[in-house]
Amino acid sequence: MNGVFDCSHPIPPGSRQYFEYLQSRGVTHFKVPLSWAQLLPTGLSSQPQQAVVTCYQTLLKLLHEAGLQPLVVLHGSTVPEALNSRYGGWESQQLVDMFQQYAEFAFQEFGALSPSWVTLSDLDDVQHDGQATGAPSPLQNVLQLNKNIYQLYHQRFPGRRLSLGLKASDVAILPQIKGSTTMDFLSVHIEYNCVSASNLAQELSRLRASSGDLPILIYKITTDGCFHNQFQLLGNLVQVLDNNDLNIVGWDVMDMLPKLDMWDIPTSRGILEYKGIAAIRNSYQNVWNTFGAQTTTEQDLLISQSFPPGFQWATSSESFKVEGGWLEDGKGQTIWDRFGHENNVFDNQTADVACDSVHKVDYDVYLLRGLNVNTYQFSISWARIFPSGHWAKPSEKGALYYDKLINALIESGIHPVVTLYHWDLPQALQDHGGWTNTSIIEAFKNYADFCFSRFGDRVKTWNTFSSPWVVSHAGYGTGEHPPAEKDYVVASYQVTHNILKSHAEAWHLYNDKYRKQQGGKVGIALNSDWAEPTDPSRPEDLAAADRYLQFMLGWFAHPIFVDGDYPATLQNQIKEKKEECVSEPARLPVFTAEESKRIRGTADFFGLNHYTSRLVNHSDGGCIPGPQGVGNFQAHVDPSWSSTASDWIYSAPWGLRRLLNYISTEYLNVTRVPIYITGNGMPTEYSGDTLNDTHRIDYMKSYINEALKAIVLDGVDVQRFTVQSLMDGFEGKQGYSQRFGLHHINFEDADRPRTPKQSAYFYSDIIKQNGFGSPKGNVFKGAEMQLTRRPTALSPSEVPSKSKVVWEKFSLQSKFQRKMYHYGTFSQGFSWGVSSSAYQIEGGWNADGKGPSVWDTFTHKPGSILANGDVACDSYHRLEEDLYMLRALRVKAYRFSLSWSRIFPDGQRASLNLKGVDYYNRLIDGLIAYNITPMVTLYHWDLPQALQDLDGWENVTVTEFFNDFCDFCFATFGDRVKFWMTFNEPQTIAWSGYGLGQIPPNVKNPGTAPYRVAHNLIKAHAKAYHTYHDKYRKYQGGLVSIALSASWIEPKDVNVPNEVAAADRALQFKVGWFAHPIFKTGDYPDAMKWQVGNKSELQGLSESRLPSFTDEEKSFIKGTADIFCVNHYTTKIARHATLTLKTQSYKYDQDLSEEEEEDSITTAISNQGAVAWGLRRLLNWIKEEYGDPEIYITENGVATDSETTVDDPARVFYYKTYIDEALKACDLDGVKLKGYIATSLMDSFEWLNGYKVGFGLHHVNFTNPNQPRTPKYSAHVYYQVIKNNGFPVPYDEMMHYGHFPDDFIWSTATAAYQIEGGWRADGKGLSIWDKFAHTPLRVSNDDNGDIACDSYHKIEEDVAILKQLKVTHYRFSISWPRVLPDGTTKHINEAGLNYYDRLVDALLAANIQPHITLHHWDLPLALQDIGGWENETIIAKFRDYADLIFDRLGHKVKFWITINEPYNIAAVGNGYGAAAPGNSFRPGTLPYIVAHSLIKAHAEVWHLYNDKYRAKQNGVISITINSDWAEPRNPYKQEDIDAARRVVQFTLGWFAHPIFNGDYSNMMKTIIRERSLAGNLPKSRLPEFTPDEINRIKGTYDYFGFNHYTTVLAFNLDYKNLQHIDGDRSAGTIHDRTALDSGSAWLKITPFGFRRILNFIKEEYGNPPIIITENGISERGPIDLNDAHRSYYYEKYINQVLKAALLDNVDIRGYTAWSLMDNLEWATGFSERFGLFYVNRSDPKLPRVAKKSVANYSTIIKCNGFPDPAYGPHECMTSVPESTESSGYTVSFLGMELSIGEAEIGLYTTFALLVVSVMHQSME
Repeated sequence: MNGVFDCSHPIPPGSRQYFEYLQSRGVTHFKVPLSWAQLLPTGLSSQPQQAVVTCYQTLLKLLHEAGLQPLVVLHGSTVPEALNSRYGGWESQQLVDMFQQYAEFAFQEFGALSPSWVTLSDLDDVQHDGQATGAPSPLQNVLQLNKNIYQLYHQRFPGRRLSLGLKASDVAILPQIKGSTTMDFLSVHIEYNCVSASNLAQELSRLRASSGDLPILIYKITTDGCFHNQFQLLGNLVQVLDNNDLNIVGWDVMDMLPKLDMWDIPTSRGILEYKGIAAIRNSYQNVWNTFGAQTTTEQDLLISQSFPPGFQWATSSESFKVEGGWLEDGKGQTIWDRFGHENNVFDNQTADVACDSVHKVDYDVYLLRGLNVNTYQFSISWARIFPSGHWAKPSEKGALYYDKLINALIESGIHPVVTLYHWDLPQALQDHGGWTNTSIIEAFKNYADFCFSRFGDRVKTWNTFSSPWVVSHAGYGTGEHPPAEKDYVVASYQVTHNILKSHAEAWHLYNDKYRKQQGGKVGIALNSDWAEPTDPSRPEDLAAADRYLQFMLGWFAHPIFVDGDYPATLQNQIKEKKEECVSEPARLPVFTAEESKRIRGTADFFGLNHYTSRLVNHSDGGCIPGPQGVGNFQAHVDPSWSSTASDWIYSAPWGLRRLLNYISTEYLNVTRVPIYITGNGMPTEYSGDTLNDTHRIDYMKSYINEALKAIVLDGVDVQRFTVQSLMDGFEGKQGYSQRFGLHHINFEDADRPRTPKQSAYFYSDIIKQNGFGSPKGNVFKGAEMQLTRRPTALSPSEVPSKSKVVWEKFSLQSKFQRKMYHYGTFSQGFSWGVSSSAYQIEGGWNADGKGPSVWDTFTHKPGSILANGDVACDSYHRLEEDLYMLRALRVKAYRFSLSWSRIFPDGQRASLNLKGVDYYNRLIDGLIAYNITPMVTLYHWDLPQALQDLDGWENVTVTEFFNDFCDFCFATFGDRVKFWMTFNEPQTIAWSGYGLGQIPPNVKNPGTAPYRVAHNLIKAHAKAYHTYHDKYRKYQGGLVSIALSASWIEPKDVNVPNEVAAADRALQFKVGWFAHPIFKTGDYPDAMKWQVGNKSELQGLSESRLPSFTDEEKSFIKGTADIFCVNHYTTKIARHATLTLKTQSYKYDQDLSEEEEEDSITTAISNQGAVAWGLRRLLNWIKEEYGDPEIYITENGVATDSETTVDDPARVFYYKTYIDEALKACDLDGVKLKGYIATSLMDSFEWLNGYKVGFGLHHVNFTNPNQPRTPKYSAHVYYQVIKNNGFPVPYDEMMHYGHFPDDFIWSTATAAYQIEGGWRADGKGLSIWDKFAHTPLRVSNDDNGDIACDSYHKIEEDVAILKQLKVTHYRFSISWPRVLPDGTTKHINEAGLNYYDRLVDALLAANIQPHITLHHWDLPLALQDIGGWENETIIAKFRDYADLIFDRLGHKVKFWITINEPYNIAAVGNGYGAAAPGNSFRPGTLPYIVAHSLIKAHAEVWHLYNDKYRAKQNGVISITINSDWAEPRNPYKQEDIDAARRVVQFTLGWFAHPIFNGDYSNMMKTIIRERSLAGNLPKSRLPEFTPDEINRIKGTYDYFGFNHYTTVLAFNLDYKNLQHIDGDRSAGTIHDRTALDSGSAWLKITPFGFRRILNFIKEEYGNPPIIITENGISERGPIDLNDAHRSYYYEKYINQVLKAALLDNVDIRGYTAWSLMDNLEWATGFSERFGLFYVNRSDPKLPRVAKKSVANYSTIIKCNGFPDPAYGPHECMTSVPESTESSGYTVSFLGMELSIGEAEIGLYTTFALLVVSVMHQSME
């Protein structure tokens, strides 16, 4: 028996068992080849590798212990390199001497452990080892060496045996051998060819005779061409063994194992006794003999058993099929990208976006959690990591994508399995030959090295390649796949050769460098069909089927798992064809011995991709290249096999079991590694019912069961099953026409929604059961809830209640304080959940004996509403689908309701429906199995109709029926349910159901019925509570409460007591109606009793319409809730009102009116606006009002219309803002909030709104009979909130401490028209803004800049406040028409120039550097009259104007800006018409023409300064470009990501790209050209620069002047063929509702975007020096000098600048705050104020008053950044605070001259006196 182990690695585990097995099968000896190179690497016996010596000693001892005798071979492989390089071959006497020393060493170390030795395994190989052509034969040296060793051996070990390896063909030189050396037996290698039918016995007889009748050991036998003649071979071998004259003492059967089956037939054969041979078969024959006779019934039989514990259930994807993002973040092009773009794919489809997985990690991992798989196999895109294919420039962003995916998998408890290569070769490598070029081996190794080092700490299973046969066959053979090479003669085989070597190198790399540290596994995933003989009775068809497998599977598996070389069958077929064909049909490369050794055994598992089977018959392939031609076979399918959408895949499940047995026998008999099924699946068409994929379910069921049979019945070691694939994807040449996915992808929807198919639910059920076994009788038990008993002695609420402190605390908050986002996390153990209710989702309205409810009756009544819940979400029949969503969300709790009429069809216990009970049992068990807490509502509005027929809740008897129902539920489900709610929103039941009559039972009796019903509901609740408390709590340990609805009510004016009382009264009537009796006194709140009692008396009634509780009832009711459960959606504004007495009504009893909050966000349900801040106040009110109870928010959510499907940003904003308010209540206010339940799990029947709106985190398509559930954007966001347990401080929000460079520029800015005034002073000409502002309806409040801040006359005042601010620079603009009234140099206004000259001098005197903008929008009107910036003659005029300014001021001014915000001039002024000159009539052309001129004008002025002034003035000049940063509205969506890019490119890039990079961006040019042509225009609307103009414009900057204020959220918006700048941009923008507001609708506080856009500038434009020339925030409304929002804005934004500079190495030179003072804010007039200084416009002197932000900004300037507080207070922080007034300024107030502060005090005092007077009059 031949062992392949050589101690180059540790002895494999299980070796002892293996040896014992061999011994039990009759093997007596085990061949152990020693490795000279391993033992003595230097060749010196004094320098052995001791670990190798020990290994061999251990191995030999193990053999002895197992009853096997070692046959030790001294040498049969490699000479130590040190000796080989020094001495050469065996002709060298020095080498012979060294070998003899080696032999002595070996005998010393191992001689006692082995009785039999062979010196050289093959004399023929040794003779020619390293021999140069023409050199003398080393034979004599070797023979003498063997003789010396023989003598040495027998001296030390007399009586033992030693031989020399010969070939049978050596018989001719045997006499020479015999005469020159000595041996104890012949060790012979026999080559036997069945075709030539050589006589084996005769050959051996001649050999023995020539040797002098020595015993023969058949050391090795190789056969060829014997498959068809196995019985001939058997006969010859038996004949030889039975020939006693030959004296055969043993036979090594290792090379025969693929063709032999060993049985125990005892015969004695002397020294190397071997016990017989029963039959000769190969692996294929074995498998066929086992399964070939099976009947159809036998092969298709399903077994009902489970897989082994720990079995790996997986699904998969492949990078190029799902990722998309083909050019995202620098990804390189792949061969599939090129293939698709060259229109080689079905319907010209591409993988550019595919499933958009590169942006949808959370979406994909959501699906995996839903499936409940424990393993996910995906491939890495080589070109995403190494765009060029080489390590030289790895893409960090590409690696980050895989980091994110791997981390998300691990966080979800899913094992990542990574495939390094799945067909998507970087095109850059293919351009150099791809897999045919041997250099790719090193490239692949480097790529693998990067992946192992980057991801290996988390990835523990690696596939080097997946289905490499497809690469060789389809990519380089048939050319069906890229790179579309058709060369099955050479290329295909060379590709396989290089892939095998690449695989081996990667395996060794991992083994040598990473395995010890990372502890992972590396294997390969090989694809193979199973092959059946077309005619099993024909041996040639059996042989053809075997060849089919060898040509497909063996081509790769045999080198790796057997012997490091291609299978003999493959080699022989190619050899035969080469001999018989004129033109060779195949050229098989040859591995060197070293390569074979390096390849053999390079897999820790056998990965198998299997999909189908084939019928194969023998056929003469002639000389046709390709496997069928060379292999002499043809493949077919059985027409009875079930077909799929692919003409390649037919369902033949039994083939999998047979293939697994074949692999186990053929490849894993010695190399014992597990099999992982790495791919199995089938495609369906993209048509018809794509979700109800029963064909796939049948396929999966059968194939998975065949794998189970192989494990359970056949003992095959299969450890994983992988279903291909997770979702539909880009299926190569078939594009999107074939679908393999468990999840449907709508590729026509930009969201790429992922919807589970029925097969996904089937697979998750298989995983849950771990196969097909009967579910084990698991006993589920819910976790007991901690009950913190509340104090029961709470006094009744006063009127108004003491909880009015909530309004006192919060209502005077500024909007800034109210909206400030709070980062933090909820308490450990916080419960996150989702909700539903029975009637809304279950359907099955009359299924399995369910009785009708009042909602069934109502919705079936003609004319009620146009929808019903008969089917709804069909949850009654789709339990697994609901559990899938809950698993995916990873919620901790699920709130659902029980349908009373499903359990008790007529409402009473006698009608018990066990099928209904079974449904809820299965639901509850399913929840508990996944650690989800069931939160059960006993009654959610769906009263059994039979009880309504008894007057429903108006009948007190129903309370007894309800208690009996509760009792049954507690007894039946309470062992698992620990959280109960008796009623959901009893106020809605009472008022909407029995007062307004809007919902069932539609009783309209608003004056009395609601109070009676509420009375009974409270008593029913109390009774149920006591039933649980008395009978069940002790044993079940659960909680009972009631879910109350509560909007927050804000008083119209918190300063008016009447309004506060009205708000309090509203809450008492809504919440207190039920909460006051239950949580406080057992009775209604006094506010209700007072109001209803007085109203009743005024209406002439003898008693109050509000019923009374007896003292006994009060005592019974009080304290009947263990926690406070509240449902909340919106906030209302209340004001006191005296309402009518004529109509008795619960509504009119309240004496108040309600209205929407003015800033509420509209939702799909009227009167339910989103007002997040109300939740915090409500929670605080509950805390104050009800004794600080533990609170659960049991419903909170928002409705969107039915047209909103999966992209629901409004819901995302809602949850982010509302949950954050809940966090504030916990974190900041100490509210004991224990859980939050989002409404709802999925879209459902929304009561009176039917299916017109949806609250779901999952979209349900109610038009599809499958009611498919698709996660929305909000589901993924909510999962992140759950995972993070709130909102941890994001990295972007963290403060960074540090300092700017010492020479950093600190500045503030203004613009001429906004501050100067003096619009006609001293000869100033008119500007376009003068005309615009004097045109009606152009500027808010008819404001204008005639006076503005009067800075034209206030140089000293302006410089004084600049000094107070401590800036180093001041940016201001020159008014072109003030200097040149008609815009030309024909007339220079010296008075205007003198103003700027004096300003510059004053600045320099104050040590402040002027930073001048030449043009800040106020174009001379005279120039506009001749076309303005549309007329190219303006370029020269602008140059002349600049020349004048440089000449007059340049010797004193070192910082220049040519034009401010050219985007606004072009787009806003000449596109939208919202700014001067107000042009809006050509929005598709004029903005581009104007921009063209602006860019050229800037360039000319830059060159003017550069050529004429720079040398002598030494200044810098540039342009200031403005831009928001744009984030995608949905960051998971490629379409929105692209829209965000367009927003930035069409704003910033429009001007920056020509100036910094040369010409407009390709994006702009392409889009505008294509849209222009689509609009039937002859050419692009975007003008073109000539090459000369491009050269002149490019590089015209000394720095990047940049204005930035905010960040927007962008989304794709299709304008069709509208020829408009907006249509070209094709993007809409909104703001994040979580962002803080400003005084401008367009400006939200979003600091993080600043750092991002600065980095964008760095990356896009080569990291130019940046001076931030504007950044600031506005306010509007009442004056507040404590402008906290501005201080906050500057701190956060400047800190982002610091991060960009220090952390990201963005070259930032300065920062400018906008603006120095409040001024005319263009079209919004003076209503929006950006100033650091307030300008009091009520005072003719226009005094400048410092706001609080002045001190904050000046401190930042003084500190030159942000000192780290960890080091204590910095000296820059400790300056004496300056007055908020500018010294000497007074205002006129009531005829008195007062300071600003005095006037402010006077104003407040007067206002207070006025309020008191008004209140006094109202009381009179």
